Amino acid sequence: MSGMILLQNTAWLPEAASSIAPEVDSLFHFWTLVSAIIFIGVVGAMTFFVVRYRRRRRDEVPEPVQEKKVVELAWIVVPTILVLIVFAWGFRVYIKMYTAPPDAYEILVHGYQWYWEFEYPNGVKTTNELHVPAGQPVKLRMTSADVIHSFYVPAFRVKQDVLPDRYSALWFEATKPGEYTVFCTEYCGTQHAGMLAKVIVHPREEFEQWLESAGIPEDMPLAELGARLYREKACFSCHSIDGSRLVGPSFKGLYGSTRTFEDGTTAVADENYLRESILQPGAKIVQGYPNVMPASYASLSEREVAALIEFIKQQQ
Repeated sequence: MSGMILLQNTAWLPEAASSIAPEVDSLFHFWTLVSAIIFIGVVGAMTFFVVRYRRRRRDEVPEPVQEKKVVELAWIVVPTILVLIVFAWGFRVYIKMYTAPPDAYEILVHGYQWYWEFEYPNGVKTTNELHVPAGQPVKLRMTSADVIHSFYVPAFRVKQDVLPDRYSALWFEATKPGEYTVFCTEYCGTQHAGMLAKVIVHPREEFEQWLESAGIPEDMPLAELGARLYREKACFSCHSIDGSRLVGPSFKGLYGSTRTFEDGTTAVADENYLRESILQPGAKIVQGYPNVMPASYASLSEREVAALIEFIKQQQ
């Protein structure tokens, strides 16, 4: 076992940063080692037989071969034992991986096209940044607002599908402070590859301090709040602010311009148009762009909508 643990943090696997990761890695390395031994044994035996029993003369007739029961039993019994070992080992790790401790700190996770939102017990919400304490079990209760997503943290060796209209869950205990990448591993639309987030692991006292100071200050200027929401809600994945073309229209020069829609009608991009486009993105589709913006932004508060509008107005 100790030899397998020494193989962690190599090119085989990413950094192990959770309590379950060493157990997953040990099972992986055990099965890799067994597979390598079997592969070498099979290829070696094939090579030996090809050389040892090759045909030496054109008229050579090989002697009949009598089967050996011991050999036949060996290639049945040994693989069966190996499979049972891996099954028992893997089942034990699986049960531990999907049974959260009763004292786990619970965080609600919403998956959207194409970002993650995390809600803490005290009401604080963050987007694409999951803050957790080190050395404490954390349970994620997850659901999707639109399509199937999948929450995967390679450094923690945890992965779970996130489904619409129901909850799924996973838990982990981060063992070392740092930042770790979250991937969506279920294709969820055009910006699937950009649906990334970070797990930021704090020492426990630092996490408590962050939790007390997190949230959006009530006196934050609307434009500043809009810029923050532009980053946090992953608006940048579809709408640029430099005029470059992405999935959706650029915010640069958008306010006050005349927009032409798929049905041939036009409208000036004033505050009412921007509000409608945020809350009802399918109401008016700009010509040349697909109707792919999710309706999840309808959950924004009035202040958040006003902040985004103010931010867009400044992109001239």
